[in-house]
Amino acid sequence: MSRIGKKPVKLESGVSATLTGRQVTVTGPKGKLSYALPEGIALAQEAGQLTLSAGDDSRQGKMFLGLARSLLQGMVVGVTAGYKKELQIEGVGFRGNVAGQKLNLSLGYSHPVIFDIPAGIKITMPDQTKITIEGIDKQLVGEVAASIRRTHKPDAYKGKGVRYAGELITLKEGKTVG
Repeated sequence: MSRIGKKPVKLESGVSATLTGRQVTVTGPKGKLSYALPEGIALAQEAGQLTLSAGDDSRQGKMFLGLARSLLQGMVVGVTAGYKKELQIEGVGFRGNVAGQKLNLSLGYSHPVIFDIPAGIKITMPDQTKITIEGIDKQLVGEVAASIRRTHKPDAYKGKGVRYAGELITLKEGKTVG
């Protein structure tokens, strides 16, 4: 058995889980998430916790057991506390703002970069160079943050662009005259 898959998923107070066929739905104070269990994985709910088990002891069964347990744990954390990613915009004249369901970024191109904010994601900008992405789905929050970063990756020579908060960029040395 997978070491991660053996651990039960504890349901916090105010969180409930329902199983309909292979579909697991976790509901909490921040919202509702659902996930389809892989074939060969069984789910049992008892005393405020979810326990997963694999139908067989094959390598693939163990992998899916650990994956399903990690995803369920992430769903429980998402509906109780939520997930948050922070990005920074570096560069002279680089800035952005949020207008409705669109993120408008000026990143040194000849045109502004318009990013549509997907449903279930909240983007705020405390100032023009900091972006905060919040949501209950861990994968969606990470994918949105990566998509925004991909609009202008940090430059290797000056460090200009969109980066994760706290991300260290190793700058290359420029050409020397001589």
